[in-house]
Amino acid sequence: MNIPFFNYPALFAAHEAEYTETIIDVLKRGAFIMQAELHEFEEQLAAYLGVKHAIGVADGTMALIMSLKAAGIEPGNEVLVPSHTFIASAAAVHHAGGKPVLVECGRDHLIDPSRIAEAITPQTRAIMPVQLNGRVADMDAVQAISDAHGLLIIEDSCQALGAKFKGRFAGTFGSAGTFSFFPAKTLGCFGDGGAVTTNDDVIAERVRLLRDHGRAVSGQVEIWGFNSRLDNVQAAVLLLKLKRYDEDISRRREIAAIYQDKLHDIPELLLPPAPDADTNHFDVFQNYEIEADNREGLRAFLDEKGIGTILQWGGQTIHQFDALDVNHDLEVTEEMTQKFMLLPLHVNLSDEEVNYISNCVREFYSRVNS
Repeated sequence: MNIPFFNYPALFAAHEAEYTETIIDVLKRGAFIMQAELHEFEEQLAAYLGVKHAIGVADGTMALIMSLKAAGIEPGNEVLVPSHTFIASAAAVHHAGGKPVLVECGRDHLIDPSRIAEAITPQTRAIMPVQLNGRVADMDAVQAISDAHGLLIIEDSCQALGAKFKGRFAGTFGSAGTFSFFPAKTLGCFGDGGAVTTNDDVIAERVRLLRDHGRAVSGQVEIWGFNSRLDNVQAAVLLLKLKRYDEDISRRREIAAIYQDKLHDIPELLLPPAPDADTNHFDVFQNYEIEADNREGLRAFLDEKGIGTILQWGGQTIHQFDALDVNHDLEVTEEMTQKFMLLPLHVNLSDEEVNYISNCVREFYSRVNS
């Protein structure tokens, strides 16, 4: 079989007629910037998550930057961020004027709450839990630390739309939550896109100003802002996709269950928690990130079998980028980066393909151990 890690053309081909009709309708009306589709998508996203405000923005990175600025992050403020995340998480803190301070991850590859307190200083202003791979961190523990030290919580939930912790959605725990609609995300458009969610009216108003050059509805410029609006064409596509989003999540969880069933007994692998392993968590499996002994050998073998895999972040976490001059002493994360990799997981995979991938993984370790 030939199974690329992600099948971008299939995103459009799966519902080509619907997408074509939707896009042409927007184009014919000339409804390009902040039109009805954007407003409706914002309303539907807010309703889905059960929040007061959802604000469409240009991308997930700008969602983070504007959330931090709207929440009051200022020069000299430190924000605690796990090292195992895309560079945008820490870069957003930098560009908002703050200083990112990196924290260890746990065995689930999310921020380790037991390591947060040791990173707090008098300059710490906020915690940014990253809801990575479609799983929500232990937000009870994060919230307890936040309350004890008077810290803001700004969620990077860009990989976790629809994921829950104790029945509560990612992106609804802190002062603000952020989402990315990059094409490969669980809810992806055909370009860049993002959103900020919040129940705070003041933060919502500031984000709306920030995304549109600081302009209020009156046309008056009230603050220095950005050009960071979610394009209306992309909003129309997202609005269409949101209607069947629960079906997509169900399919992702089915694929994860197949991997779990086929691979759980291989001692050389550490798998993500199974879909129903913990009643506190509802995972949406943005990615299927494993830890594998002899990782490079496994990847080479799978490549020979026509199976694409990748190393998230190019195989490096933020503390390993020496040029950024951030704290480096993160032994658990360092160890994890020697083994982590992603197996294919997206809604266009068939059961046959998932079984083929699993059988090839089993074959590799059977050969290694024979």
